[in-house]
Amino acid sequence: MERDLPEVIAEVTEAFEAYERALVADDVDAIIGFFAAEAIRFGIADQQSGIEEQRRWRETQGGLPPGRRLKDTTIRGYGRSTAVVTTLFGYPGSDVLGRQSQTWVLLPEGWRIVTAHVSEPADPPE
Repeated sequence: MERDLPEVIAEVTEAFEAYERALVADDVDAIIGFFAAEAIRFGIADQQSGIEEQRRWRETQGGLPPGRRLKDTTIRGYGRSTAVVTTLFGYPGSDVLGRQSQTWVLLPEGWRIVTAHVSEPADPPE
């Protein structure tokens, strides 16, 4: 299996960056558009199975705190149609770094997230 093909990394990087812009802007329609219909997402204190559950959840959450920053974002490609994105995220005034992972698959409609996981440790690492 070919790994980390430059065109796969470039395409998923572009999709991930667009997803992140939508997330920061709290653009629910755009956020939902990055997920496959059957996607499963585990959040910090929530979980959604399928796009409609995620839409309902996102519409009630409101936006992220201002100043979100990413750290150590890694995109790995597996073949021509699968990639995994991992990143740390944080907010001003906190030393806690959350963790985020997504599996992206190239579907007929384009790159879509099929699984996502977000977690945040209770306390910053020592």
